[in-house]
Amino acid sequence: MIRINLDKAKSIAHAKRRAARAEEFKPYDDAIAKSIPDKDVSDAESARVAIRTKYAALQIQMDEAQNVDDLKALLPLEPK
Repeated sequence: MIRINLDKAKSIAHAKRRAARAEEFKPYDDAIAKSIPDKDVSDAESARVAIRTKYAALQIQMDEAQNVDDLKALLPLEPK
């Protein structure tokens, strides 16, 4: 029988969560990094706040997962 270490699985799932979050941040990071004087970047920052909130909630759900199947169901889709 194969035994899966749930703590290790959570660590892997969190790495995937962080990668997905970073991918969603890219267009907004670029807009903020290239911020031009007198250019409003509040839309980009608002989007970044929404992304942070989304992935913070996902992190809590992953930490509370009781088994690997529950954890797999939470995994973000792989970027294409």
